[in-house]
Amino acid sequence: MLNKPRILVIEDESGIADTIQYVLATDGFAPVWCATAQQALQEFAAEPPALAILDVGLPDLNGFELFKRLHALPGGASVPMLFLTARSDEIDRVVGLELGADDYIAKPFSPRELVARVRGILRRTVRAPSAGPQESAPAATQSVFMLDEERRQIRFYGRALELSRYEYGILRLLVQKPGRVYTRDELLTKVWDDDAASFDRTVDAHIKTLRAKLKAVAPNAEPIRTSRGSGYALAEDLPPS
Repeated sequence: MLNKPRILVIEDESGIADTIQYVLATDGFAPVWCATAQQALQEFAAEPPALAILDVGLPDLNGFELFKRLHALPGGASVPMLFLTARSDEIDRVVGLELGADDYIAKPFSPRELVARVRGILRRTVRAPSAGPQESAPAATQSVFMLDEERRQIRFYGRALELSRYEYGILRLLVQKPGRVYTRDELLTKVWDDDAASFDRTVDAHIKTLRAKLKAVAPNAEPIRTSRGSGYALAEDLPPS
């Protein structure tokens, strides 16, 4: 029998935590409840879960800061994370997405919807690359970007980038067709799958973090260009390494 996916539930309200644990367990998951950020860090370090659900309003540490600390732990960058919060302002959602979270759901929420979001995230995480013929980037771009599909890794001027799933998906798409402008809707459809649950700012937030990571490698380069009113494209005139 296959092991059940272990889900870390980081939520200080016991009533909400009980509900989440019940629906997850009923749906074939193995939930582990942590009422504090400190407990979550210990559980995560002992055994990284298949996915983590983080409440933003924890008693001992802000959920956004906890996300950063979990992400920095060994194996943390590969664990999908979903924010759970009582705050529904768009700015809070954008902050979570800019950090690299995989999804965001506001209280009050439907327990069944939460489980559906968890299943959707895990399905996208374990999905293998498409079996169709792979498109190759032009040689000039290949000298700047190196795409390794098997490792789900992209190198920029020889340096491996630490990318979230969605950052990898966006950059992979752009690298394969330099100069081709992808609209926000296209990126949502091709990278997120469940694009109806996302919004334009989701793409913008991930493009912002991608640019920051690329700039850290090559401060004077501008690999991702904005086509005003249209979308984003990879520059075709980057100097070779």
